[in-house]
Amino acid sequence: MNKKATLIVHSGDLDKVYSAFIIGLGALSMGMEVSMFFTFWGLMRLRKGQLNRAPLSRMNMFGLGRWMIRRKMKRAGVASLDKMLSDFVELGGKILACDMTMDIMGVKKESLRTDVISNYCGVGTYIKEAMESDVTLFI
Repeated sequence: MNKKATLIVHSGDLDKVYSAFIIGLGALSMGMEVSMFFTFWGLMRLRKGQLNRAPLSRMNMFGLGRWMIRRKMKRAGVASLDKMLSDFVELGGKILACDMTMDIMGVKKESLRTDVISNYCGVGTYIKEAMESDVTLFI
């Protein structure tokens, strides 16, 4: 039986979304099954054209911090979030979009990256995934 990891992506901050995908891709590369449950501000990163537009959690400095970090990541050969998202899905990772968050924040399916979302679901689906997991993380 494969090991499994489930991540809640609650934050929409650039550095935290990067962390979620780095961990998720690392777990996939180790043969684990991985689900990422995007809720609240994390879900906002799944809107079309919004994945790379997130602010930093600290030292954002009106966008200058985000620019500096992305520049350093590019120099270090770190993949973009778009590339990480497509790799994650291609390797079998599941992207779960919280439908309650969609209702609360007025997010329509048409505004989301429907090409990468595996399921629109509620907390029950997340709990089931987490109960079957060896690793659960809140980011």
